[in-house]
Amino acid sequence: MSSKAFAIVAGVGPGTGAAVARKFAASYPVVLMARNPDNYESLVKEINGNGGKAIGISTDVADASSITSAFGKIEKEFGGAGCAAAIFNASGRFVRKPLLDLTEEEFTAGFDVSCKGAFLFSQATLPLLLKSTDSGKYPPTLIFTGATASLKGSAMMSSFATGKFAMRALAQSIAREFAPKGIHVAHAVIDGVIDIPRTKDWLKDMPPEAKISAEAIADSYWYLHTQPKTTFTNELDIRPMLEKW
Repeated sequence: MSSKAFAIVAGVGPGTGAAVARKFAASYPVVLMARNPDNYESLVKEINGNGGKAIGISTDVADASSITSAFGKIEKEFGGAGCAAAIFNASGRFVRKPLLDLTEEEFTAGFDVSCKGAFLFSQATLPLLLKSTDSGKYPPTLIFTGATASLKGSAMMSSFATGKFAMRALAQSIAREFAPKGIHVAHAVIDGVIDIPRTKDWLKDMPPEAKISAEAIADSYWYLHTQPKTTFTNELDIRPMLEKW
């Protein structure tokens, strides 16, 4: 059992989640969450093989019982240790369809993860973050990964945008409640295509500056985490230099 403050990354995949996990693993033991263990197993081995400490937990963030089970395992692994940083990088299923063609299940798919999942994750992590308010080098931090759709509901994006809009509102409410208690809550608007394996063939005719670096997003999240209590950034826009906005 470890008593050292740890970090949690929910929504670990081969892009942003993995980059954030590597960044925070340089300073903390990390807990990696994803529904599919294939998304974190090799990363857990990589971090542990490089001298860090990582554990992976299969978790459906939109399911309360799954969250309870996951945090029971975290309690068993880390005992009474506090959480230094919690990053909610999970996102609901991306559905791009005309409104009149959407099924109820397709509409709620985005909301269930992006908002309900963010709520369940926040309820589980905030008590652990509060344990670190006076003991950590940096203020305990809760970060939410947003998107262009957090600010702009485009045509045929009602499912995705509704979930992301709601998550942004949730992040603002939590920030206003918990900042006076020493918790830094931040929402990141990721406005553009992230350069990950899934988007390799996207924007092929554009220069590299047309995509967002996942590693640079991780650097930005670390910057948010290291901000002092006198200087909390509660929303950060991240976009490549060639993105139209």
